[in-house]
Amino acid sequence: MSESLNPAQIQRPHSRLYKLLLAWAVLATFLSASAFYFAISGKLSEVPTSDIPKKRNVIFMVSDGMGPASVAMARNYFQYTQKDNLTNLFIDDYFIGNSRTRSNNSFVTDSAAGATAFSCGLKTYNGAIGVDPLGRPCASILEAAKLMGYHTGLVVTTRITDATPASFASHASFRSEEDFIAEQLINFEDAHPFGRTVDLIFGGGRCHFLPSSHPDSCRYDESDLISDAKSSGWKYIESNEEFKNLRLGKNVSLPLLGLFSPTDYPFTIDYHDTEFPRLNETALTAVRALSEATKDSENGFFILVEGSRIDHCGHNNDAGAQVHEVLAYNDAFEAMVKFANEETDVPTVVLSTSDHETGGLSLAKQISKAYPDYLWYPEVLNRAKHSIEYLSRALKAFDGSKKELNEFVDQDILGEKGLGFVDHTSEDIKDIAHHVLTSSNRLSVMQSLRAEVGWATHGHSGVDVNVYGSSNFPEILNPVVGANENIEIGHYLRDILGIDGQLLEELTRELRDKFGDQFPNV
Repeated sequence: MSESLNPAQIQRPHSRLYKLLLAWAVLATFLSASAFYFAISGKLSEVPTSDIPKKRNVIFMVSDGMGPASVAMARNYFQYTQKDNLTNLFIDDYFIGNSRTRSNNSFVTDSAAGATAFSCGLKTYNGAIGVDPLGRPCASILEAAKLMGYHTGLVVTTRITDATPASFASHASFRSEEDFIAEQLINFEDAHPFGRTVDLIFGGGRCHFLPSSHPDSCRYDESDLISDAKSSGWKYIESNEEFKNLRLGKNVSLPLLGLFSPTDYPFTIDYHDTEFPRLNETALTAVRALSEATKDSENGFFILVEGSRIDHCGHNNDAGAQVHEVLAYNDAFEAMVKFANEETDVPTVVLSTSDHETGGLSLAKQISKAYPDYLWYPEVLNRAKHSIEYLSRALKAFDGSKKELNEFVDQDILGEKGLGFVDHTSEDIKDIAHHVLTSSNRLSVMQSLRAEVGWATHGHSGVDVNVYGSSNFPEILNPVVGANENIEIGHYLRDILGIDGQLLEELTRELRDKFGDQFPNV
């Protein structure tokens, strides 16, 4: 066995910016965050328990980066394609409230702090993975649920080591420590103090599980986590063909590790169905497998399902790709609701929210000095055949002559094989051909201008995000109806799983005892 990456040997960021970030986290902790946390931690009413069996399933869904405007844009797009202005998305009928998203050290959170608010029920600094504002590990609801006898799962469309899934089943002072996060997820050479806490994993990020000598690896050492996982009892799959053999949950043995891409999945608009499973398929397979595994158990299951790449579309300001990501998430939410209502008698909660909004999207963009028209054009997005990320990579990989490059830009990038523009000019072609390295930003501007949608940033924004919920015992959702702080979502998940606060405190002390000073003590 190759030597493992010892958590104590991790080289963490020591930049001045990082130190300032941690220093500000401490200051914010003592000045406001702790008081803020304790002041509102009791806001939730008790989860109703009368006439609700103790055994429960919780399906927690995160639409990473999806704000209210993202939902409206996808709905308008869907109405346009269906030629019915009154058609809703499935998820629309399950709107129950909203969530405020700020982190411990900023009004604009990142995914790590946002997910830790859900998993640990506390505010922390941007970049923190399952640690408090002082950088000390906090026990997550997934870890506690597993130790109580629940079965657990993580299903995402990005790297499984990315911030959101990582925050539920690992601990790191900064989200960039993905090699260490991968080790904790499968308990590589006892990397996680509680042992293996996840029973089923579906996502991307295979590169963090392969030794550095492997051509697809992005690890910094020779640890072969996939081989180790197999030898320690995990069943491993990596192809869509192997996934289809699971027969949507009817042929699954646990623990199961499915890594279907070296890094993130492709965007839905770029999918080839023969190469990658879709989120609704992986989510349904997972909940059926976990349901079967717990059919004779006193406890049910807890699973995180993330529509991860909605966020990346926002970062890229790619409206054409984002509508497809939101619709794919809508399909996954529908599959989870139908599972809860039609395939199980166990009280099952499907709760969905976002960690934050990305891009500052608005469904209007003024393109002239005159008073603007009140409109935007979904037909522009409907003509796009690929994501801007896909087209930008194709452009950078092109190695033909200048004349061939112009033709490629005309037909394959801007034209009917790419973004589907019908009005691009020779100047547009020249602009993209002469600025290949910055083509992504230029393409997003061209698409947004034509669709008349606006973006405020390539980063995150601080707007409130929607909360959606469904249950075969509807009263179980009462505590999260209305306005919520994001940590209140975490408190609700804790309560509905029946996790005692004292247990979380004990597990947190155990984590800190075992990890010792491997996390920064500011």
